[in-house]
Amino acid sequence: MEYLYILQQALVWIITIFWLYQLVVSICSLVNLKEKKIIEEKTNKFMAIIPAHNEESVIKNLILSLKKQDYPEDAYDIYVIADNCTDNTAVIAKETGAIVYERTDPSHKTKGAALKWFLDKKIEENAPYDAFCIFDADNIVDENFLKNMNKKLCQGEEVVQGYRDIKNPTDSWITAGYAIFYWTMNRFYHLARYNLGLSPLINGTGFMVKFDIIKPTGWDTHTLTEDIEFSLKQIIKGKKLGWAKDAIVYDEQPVGFKQSWSQRTRWTVGHIQCMENYTKDLATAVRKNKTLMNFDGLLYIVGSIPMFIITLVLLLLNLILFLGNGITTVDLVFNYLRYIIPTFLLPIFTAIIIMKIEGKPIRPMMKGLILYPLFLGSWLIINFKCLFKRETKWEKIEHVRDIKINDVA
Repeated sequence: MEYLYILQQALVWIITIFWLYQLVVSICSLVNLKEKKIIEEKTNKFMAIIPAHNEESVIKNLILSLKKQDYPEDAYDIYVIADNCTDNTAVIAKETGAIVYERTDPSHKTKGAALKWFLDKKIEENAPYDAFCIFDADNIVDENFLKNMNKKLCQGEEVVQGYRDIKNPTDSWITAGYAIFYWTMNRFYHLARYNLGLSPLINGTGFMVKFDIIKPTGWDTHTLTEDIEFSLKQIIKGKKLGWAKDAIVYDEQPVGFKQSWSQRTRWTVGHIQCMENYTKDLATAVRKNKTLMNFDGLLYIVGSIPMFIITLVLLLLNLILFLGNGITTVDLVFNYLRYIIPTFLLPIFTAIIIMKIEGKPIRPMMKGLILYPLFLGSWLIINFKCLFKRETKWEKIEHVRDIKINDVA
């Protein structure tokens, strides 16, 4: 019983140190740093790339928002990859002014496969672009997006994530949960790390990559979370990713729980795939480069599922110690409350702080705020399920909200 108690205390210290580290890093998001200096003043030429599978309901609004960019018209082209489409996505995209590439490969429908197919063609053509930006078909883009990404490119940044906002945060408690989650990530993860000289992560959509970066290997990703995989591969090479808080993209999130469950399950499975494939390389990079950036990247990949497992083991140990008279009833209740209260009450408090800092209206989000712990709690259940059963089949999330850039700006 004594050994179990020692193990319990060791796990408590591991969890405590991990979250104290995250807290210290997050506080650094409150510091305003000076802008980086311009290395080369230039109007770079961009590809705006939109992988789209049956997105006829939303593709037009995205293209129109891109055509309204405060950036020279001859300095960017809009490409739509109509990927295994059976609707009018390609027709609508062409009519709205995009260059359309139609792809048919029913056995490989993932976003990563579509990007690889398209970018391989552009590399082979030696296309005259300096960088490309990736958008999901349901996005709408702020008019200053390309201008701000061009500034980052001129400052020497090569891979940069933009500010991912939500275009339908008040549709349901689910969309509110997504909104709060992304607002928190924008401030306490991406901005905090950028301020510290660590590395943010690519976050699915609204990001920029210097074209030269991928020319040697193409878009080489294989997991269900191609964004995280691409980020980790850059960090392993010792390259910091950038952050552009003024390059804003608005994303549509699932309204219903079932679609949300499916989407977040895919993300969790992709995270586990990245953990299995890149933890060893990240650990090697830590030993080789001896930088906090590499260590922080390693903490990210082991900070979700492994920390979740450690917490479950700790809760089980507390129960075993109680049943074996190793701890009292008061100790058991106190130890459980130490995890239950932060899990279900702290997120609401954190969300209110984030919304105040980011200038987001709280009143329309009240239901989402109250139910935010349920949103995060359901994610814990998803994580637990994915430890034993992992669905790797890609399922489309339906996007139907007809929201234009003027509706959210």
